[in-house]
Amino acid sequence: MSDSVRLVIVDDQAMVRQGFAALLDAQPDFTVVGQAADGAEAVSLTRRVRPDVVLMDVRMPVMDGLEATHRILRADDTPRVLMLTTFDLDDYVYAALRAGASGFLLKDAPMADLVQAVRVVTAGEALLAPSVTRRLIADFARRPATHRARPERLRVLTPRETEVLVLIARGLSNGEISATLVVAEQTVKTHVGRILAKLDLRDRAQAVVLAYETGLVAPGS
Repeated sequence: MSDSVRLVIVDDQAMVRQGFAALLDAQPDFTVVGQAADGAEAVSLTRRVRPDVVLMDVRMPVMDGLEATHRILRADDTPRVLMLTTFDLDDYVYAALRAGASGFLLKDAPMADLVQAVRVVTAGEALLAPSVTRRLIADFARRPATHRARPERLRVLTPRETEVLVLIARGLSNGEISATLVVAEQTVKTHVGRILAKLDLRDRAQAVVLAYETGLVAPGS
């Protein structure tokens, strides 16, 4: 990845789209390489300009953000997708994370949070607004066990890797996991990398989903 993070902004409201673009393009390490007004346009644009991060609105005409995320992330050389939503109880939260979105942020978050969010997902971390995380956990609590992933999938992990996955699912950063386990942060990063590779996961957001699906972490634990 180059020093400048290449961004595509997707939103059906021109003022929102242009406002985000102006804010992000003003950052020394960001370059907005394109804007799209709906999901279909986003898919085409993303394939053409190959950004590092796509800021994707959830609800749009022609093609919504969920379907656009599915299509964009089918490609081999794919960006990270940060979903932007007005609704913290949006029905698309769970499905979008399953599709590979790296995080959710509410549109009414402070602009500084938006800038930080882009940096977080660029670095391979997962970003979920607290209210969205609560929604995600509540959704898992309602889902029948038969609809969840098989726990046998986690058998490829070592005991320490399993322990790290539990802490990831509880929302801890690498630094917090390092302090909890009393190990170097670089050691935590190594564990995280191995977890993602062994389980064929895109990033920490998908690791959180899998931890709940398999019952490794229970809602409210």
